[in-house]
Amino acid sequence: MSLKKIVSRTFQRFSRWKVVFGEPLPDKAVIIGAPHTSNWDGIFMLIALWDAGCDMKFLLKNSVINGPLGPIARAVGGVGVDRNSSNGLVADIVEYAKKADKFHLVIAPKGTRSRREYWKSGFYHIAREAGLPVVLGYIDRDKMIYGWAHSIELTGDVRADMDVIRKFYAGKKGMRPELSCEPRLRMEDDVN
Repeated sequence: MSLKKIVSRTFQRFSRWKVVFGEPLPDKAVIIGAPHTSNWDGIFMLIALWDAGCDMKFLLKNSVINGPLGPIARAVGGVGVDRNSSNGLVADIVEYAKKADKFHLVIAPKGTRSRREYWKSGFYHIAREAGLPVVLGYIDRDKMIYGWAHSIELTGDVRADMDVIRKFYAGKKGMRPELSCEPRLRMEDDVN
């Protein structure tokens, strides 16, 4: 048993929260982690994926990767991102995903734990351009459960795809519900 799985199982043994697995994870996928209102929301997502034996990567701001917690963040799958400049990040991730036999990228599309009007669209572009399904990972504070349900294939109809995502996340609350926001992409407003 891997160290990550041992950590996950130990956490679950002493936690009042329950991990819930939906359908098996595809070999390649973009995994949404939402709602993202506190660091605990992210930790719950890691715990669930470690229990499933998923070797995933997740995006973190460079200041974390380059700070004192950097070695730990990298060891558990963190990849640094300069949030002020995209510099071809989506294209690089898509190219890597297409070449890999297995690929799991966890993204918190809200992009911050603070309240905001829109989700960031990187997860959508990566999934569409790489032809990957999107796995709907979640935390629900009221039910004290976390994990993932199922995956969806994005159609390219942004509003219709986001309607499916909104319906799934409706009523799910992170650790700090007052910081939640409706899953919405700015590019939905640009679609006529």
